[in-house]
Amino acid sequence: MSDGPEGTESRMARLEAKLAEARLRHAPPPREVHAHDRAHVAWRMVIELVSGIGIGFGIGLGLDVLFGTRPFGLVLLTLLGFAAGVNVMLRTAKEIQEGTPSETEEDANGDRGV
Repeated sequence: MSDGPEGTESRMARLEAKLAEARLRHAPPPREVHAHDRAHVAWRMVIELVSGIGIGFGIGLGLDVLFGTRPFGLVLLTLLGFAAGVNVMLRTAKEIQEGTPSETEEDANGDRGV
């Protein structure tokens, strides 16, 4: 019933070779980088920056109205929102530079961890 250690190893080697051949046959073709992909990344960065500024502005304005400290919270939290937006933009740029796909790129490709 058992082929012994040599038989098992040779069967495993044949199976690995077949699996490697099947992976090569069914591998998706390399994806070309188009101009609209780069535009998508640029718009993503702009939206992240503007949303950080907008959220900081909104919270600052709300706190100023609540506490009656008109320009201070608005200015402070708008600058804080700007800093947060720049931080997220830098993180996105680093992610793109390293070549790690983000969630939106995986969704666009249709390969969610498969």
